[in-house]
Amino acid sequence: MTRPARFVDAHVHLWDLSHIAYSWLTPPFSDDGVMGSVEPIAKTYLLDDYLADAAGWNVTGIVHIDAGADPAAALDETRWLQAMADTRGMPNAIVGFAPLDDPKVEAILEAQASFPNVRGIRHIANWHPDPGKTYTPANLLDDPQWHAGYALLGKYGLSFDLQLYPGQMKAAAALAAQHPDVPVMINHTGMLVDDGGEAEWRDGLAALAALPHVAIKLSGFGIVDHGWTVERIRPLILHAIDQFGTDRCMVASDFPTDKLFGPFDRHLQAYSDITADFSAGERDALFAANAARLYRIG
Repeated sequence: MTRPARFVDAHVHLWDLSHIAYSWLTPPFSDDGVMGSVEPIAKTYLLDDYLADAAGWNVTGIVHIDAGADPAAALDETRWLQAMADTRGMPNAIVGFAPLDDPKVEAILEAQASFPNVRGIRHIANWHPDPGKTYTPANLLDDPQWHAGYALLGKYGLSFDLQLYPGQMKAAAALAAQHPDVPVMINHTGMLVDDGGEAEWRDGLAALAALPHVAIKLSGFGIVDHGWTVERIRPLILHAIDQFGTDRCMVASDFPTDKLFGPFDRHLQAYSDITADFSAGERDALFAANAARLYRIG
């Protein structure tokens, strides 16, 4: 099957465990939680490691998304990535971390925005009543202080990477509607984590897709379906594209996190096969042009 001519990867993580601490990549490891044990990826992963995994896909750009460092090291991570970009040309765009529920977050936003390659912020919002699925102790989308922090993003020209569960989507859509100056990138196709929850996911996506400044990444299926197959993810991908259109969807690897659930080629080839009937222009949009435009690369 013909591969897309180029790939701008909209969701990549790099880390040097000798330089910055990542509690989630530090022993002891457990099978609890949505992803199961992350021990197989708990080792330094640098740009050359990523490019080796992605060999054969003509990667012309990457977007680095905050990799879950200790919050106190958020600016250290961005500084390290910017130095890499200055010498290697990648990452082409950086989405850093800022604690939007911190009353003093504006200083962090200003500092993040001062780096040339920073385009946005991610503060993971996944909350679930099941303790085994939640990422946060409380639902940030219910927190007025978090809303206040979110409202500051536009002031600094920052987009927001929105990682959440379907049950939070309508609240997120209501917040995003109040701030049309903040572009929103939904992570991992909305993380349909609950069996039988597809109706809620579809309703939530519809609410978010109705906002023209919201886009979505086609990625991360292994996180919520460790045994994923092309046929299981095909209807989810096609529905997301139907909702957002080929101009607001971005294929992304989520590497090395999704390396837990298969090699790079398996993930990317699945996305390529599922979109094989799209036109060359639509496929270029999905695999490259949209990420380049939405993350202001080039």
